[in-house]
Amino acid sequence: MNDSPRLAELRAQEEELVFAGFDHHDAWRLGSLIANHAIASGFAVAIDIRRHNIVLFRCVLPGATSDQEEWIRRKSNTVLRFEHSTALLSEEFGARGHSPLGGGWLNHDDYTLAGGSFPIRVHGAGVVGAITASGLASDEDHQLVVDGIRNYLKTVRA
Repeated sequence: MNDSPRLAELRAQEEELVFAGFDHHDAWRLGSLIANHAIASGFAVAIDIRRHNIVLFRCVLPGATSDQEEWIRRKSNTVLRFEHSTALLSEEFGARGHSPLGGGWLNHDDYTLAGGSFPIRVHGAGVVGAITASGLASDEDHQLVVDGIRNYLKTVRA
């Protein structure tokens, strides 16, 4: 099966956006960078960076609703389980014509394929966490996170 241009783009993002290391300070700086961009853009979003069961960064901006808490939990659960972005998983499963959320495989209450969560992948260690945005459309949540990671990596690699 040939990849669609969107699927190829999402795979390339995951290959490109890899950290040399990732600690609590990185989480704070990355989360703050994304939050400041969201504030300047007037986005009503919540932003979350976590390592499996510990939240390293959380920001809820004005206009975000309590629904964002559940979307963040479900999106990050999906990334931590499959070790790929929710946008990539949504495209892959859509191309196959089925979803892990059907047929009793994964519970809708705990997982979602809505875009906006991206794996924190570290060279030599693999996926160590997830960064998630919620409050915009799925593609916009995804792009907010991807742009934030890309900009952050430029600053630490410079």
